[in-house]
Amino acid sequence: MPTTTAATAEHATPAAPLPAPASLAIVPGVSRTARWAARGAALTLVPTGLWRTAIAFGVPSGFKEGDLLHVDNYPGRYSFYLIALSVFAELVGMLALGLVQRWGEVLPHWVPWLGGRRIPPLAAVVPAATGAAAVTLITIHGALQWNSPDNMGGELTPTGFARWAMTACYAPLLLWGPLLAVATVAYWRRRRLHG
Repeated sequence: MPTTTAATAEHATPAAPLPAPASLAIVPGVSRTARWAARGAALTLVPTGLWRTAIAFGVPSGFKEGDLLHVDNYPGRYSFYLIALSVFAELVGMLALGLVQRWGEVLPHWVPWLGGRRIPPLAAVVPAATGAAAVTLITIHGALQWNSPDNMGGELTPTGFARWAMTACYAPLLLWGPLLAVATVAYWRRRRLHG
């Protein structure tokens, strides 16, 4: 049995990284801007999800007694709702990755009855563009109403550091719609030119 010496181990070639599954690979011809926009769109939901999940596990959020988000209610029966909402929102946000990855152009083979079929461009562009417009309008409206008495200006809402932390977690959502729009336009142009 041959022995490996320090000299031969030194010159051994490093193992190649494992390739990504074909459906998760970035499609050739995707611009750097489109890649960053799609990834950014998916990541804009992470801070709010982490904030809600922290509340679900009983981390104080600054809401006063009498508010549903007050620390005395968690962990509790609403914890599952906050976690499920966070997971659902992130899954919706991750759909933006389909605008730059293979699974956004060809359905993965594991999809029953439809796997392997090409996705018509409009089947992705219409929902993505509609989502980008809706999310942009909703988040702008939310930002404009952030300090209203019916929103975060109420007497039971956080103040001081807790308010700033919550606001910092929600602020990235303002980028979700515009980033999704950039990725959607790039997807439409690429699919129109390259089929």
